[in-house]
Amino acid sequence: MRIFILILALCFAQLTVAQNSFLAKQYFDDGDFDKAVIFYEKLVKENPRRSDYQTSLISCYQQLERYIDAEKEIRKNLHSDNPHPVYFIDLGHNYTLQGNDEEATKYYDLAYAQVEVNPRDSYGLAYKFQGYSLLDYAAKTYSKAMQLNPELDFNFQLARIYGEQGNVDKMFSSLLNIIANDPNKIPTVIRSLDDFITTDSDNLNNIILRKLILKKAQRNPDIIWNEMLSWLFIQQKQFNSAFTQEKAIYKRSPEGSLRRLQTLANICVDENEKEIAQEIYNYIVINSAYQDNIKLYAELKSISLDLELSNNKNTEAAQKSYDILLETYGYKTNSIVLQIEYANFLAFQKNNSDEAISVLKKSLKLELNRYEEAKLKMSLADILVYNKRFNEALIYYTQIQKDLKNDILAQNARYKVAKASFYKGDFDWALAQLKVLRSSTSQLIANDAMQLSLLISDNTQQDSTKTALKKYATADLLAYQNKRTEAIIVLDDILKNHKGEKIEDEALLRQAELLQQEKKYEEAEFNYLKIIEFYGSGILADDAHYALGELYRNILYNTEKAKYHYEKIIYGYQDSYYFPLARKEFRKLRGDAIN
Repeated sequence: MRIFILILALCFAQLTVAQNSFLAKQYFDDGDFDKAVIFYEKLVKENPRRSDYQTSLISCYQQLERYIDAEKEIRKNLHSDNPHPVYFIDLGHNYTLQGNDEEATKYYDLAYAQVEVNPRDSYGLAYKFQGYSLLDYAAKTYSKAMQLNPELDFNFQLARIYGEQGNVDKMFSSLLNIIANDPNKIPTVIRSLDDFITTDSDNLNNIILRKLILKKAQRNPDIIWNEMLSWLFIQQKQFNSAFTQEKAIYKRSPEGSLRRLQTLANICVDENEKEIAQEIYNYIVINSAYQDNIKLYAELKSISLDLELSNNKNTEAAQKSYDILLETYGYKTNSIVLQIEYANFLAFQKNNSDEAISVLKKSLKLELNRYEEAKLKMSLADILVYNKRFNEALIYYTQIQKDLKNDILAQNARYKVAKASFYKGDFDWALAQLKVLRSSTSQLIANDAMQLSLLISDNTQQDSTKTALKKYATADLLAYQNKRTEAIIVLDDILKNHKGEKIEDEALLRQAELLQQEKKYEEAEFNYLKIIEFYGSGILADDAHYALGELYRNILYNTEKAKYHYEKIIYGYQDSYYFPLARKEFRKLRGDAIN
């Protein structure tokens, strides 16, 4: 019975402490320090070892300008056994609040002097200095500690302090020191540098960083400085310079460096620097000693870029290249990507879909896992759609969905079922598939599904014969077959004969995309602007704004117009799929640092 009563009493005491602690914090957060101080005095008395209660009590005294009471509490800590020197800083801060800077400095200096006594106390001291915004003292403390004990590394803390002070030079130096001590921390350091670097190579911060890296490289020609320079040049979109650094890295460390070169080439493709990308892929091919995936990937990308840069005129050269690769790698499971690429080339570039289908059916006879088989079937179905063999294509797409339930490939296959059904005019079945895909885990698939679903539903309600929609589906199929000129003509028919109908803005957008692919940029621009003018409140206005932003930024090189259209999305279409993309590009053009 006594034990039960004792346990009950302890529980009640703990409950009381918890309740008092909650109320104290609530009053403190609300700025009601007169009430908070009553609870904290009680809590400190009952829990003398709880430093958090004591710190809050001292803060209450200081907020109430009861500096003498605060000093008594601080000195109580200083007179305890083995007091931590941070209490000197607390006392100094108490004098600062009273306007007694001379007395405050005396205690700050006393705390700083403790670093020499025990450098390992330095983190707590510097952290306390930072808490009171005494950044000079904090920086001195970290620096002194590292000087006294080389095992200590406070460069990250120093970098943050210098960043707060606006001392970019020292901040960059501290961050680079981190890399010098531990190259594995490069990704972490780069995330910190991102906040201060822009795409402009003439930006002062960029210049400072480049000079500091070069200075480090001169003193210690380590490969990490080549990596840092390459990263900086990529941020500045100086891809040739980045390529030079990556070649230097490869020559000094061949193992694994080809993967870095591959990444750089992919970035160049994304940034529409395709000539440089092709040069890098060719370099990978020449320098790869083995017939591995990296080499094959580079060889395929090189062929693809050559076709693109020649506007699909170099098909014979591409054919020879594919023949050589097939002879080298053969029809094996580790070269499936080659077989798929070759089949796509035959169908979409050479208009030889029968041979393309034959290639893929031959590949399907290999010993494959589920994903390899699905990729081959997807490519085969795509080519069957190209050949208007819709029912056969639907069988393969359905098999992928069955074999890889809930996988992204299965979702993509379902979308392609909807698209194929759309091409053949089976709009109801297409809608049924698209309804499922609206909740796809892939935002891109979900967005595409939503767009196609709205296109069908909007244009079946108004027109029971679906005449305009059937024409649009025909144009879309022609575009898929790379018959862009014919597709543009069909869309012209819609724009002339179905004026004022809901499909008009869709036709304008699709035609603009095709015109852009045909490098008829002014005509494409006209279409986009027409959508904004006449359908500014419609669902495609954000598409038009973003397309114009990209057109002005990447092709017409009109930065101000690009910024204008990105900004329109930022402030007018916050729910748009393009919102984060537009915001990122707008900030880049404005010169902001992008994480």
